[in-house]
Amino acid sequence: MDRIFAAFSHRIARWSGQPQAFMASLAIVLLWSLSGPLFHYSDTWQLVINTGTTIITFMMVFLIQNAQNRDGSAIQAKLDELIRAVEAARNDFIGIEHLTEAELEQVKIVLEKESGGDERHRYALERLIARR
Repeated sequence: MDRIFAAFSHRIARWSGQPQAFMASLAIVLLWSLSGPLFHYSDTWQLVINTGTTIITFMMVFLIQNAQNRDGSAIQAKLDELIRAVEAARNDFIGIEHLTEAELEQVKIVLEKESGGDERHRYALERLIARR
């Protein structure tokens, strides 16, 4: 079941990000709006688009979130492998995505201090921004 859902969510996430998906949704909305006079702009006519878009949005949230979770996990695995493979890298960073937000903030503070302090870091960022 996991493989089927993963494959399905991946296909839907890829398709929904394509221009054709946008054009299809635009066509549906256009057809719906053009049908307004035919249905006298009734409450039922409005309910059709509201219900349809709500259902599609609700389901897309889960499908896209599944695809993003999988992509994020793949990126983390690749980064962990790079850390493991580079001799000078610290293996302590493997798996830090499982830390709490507060723990990650502490790691960030320590790394910023180790990188030469706030002033040097700020100067490097200013130089980087000036290049644009």
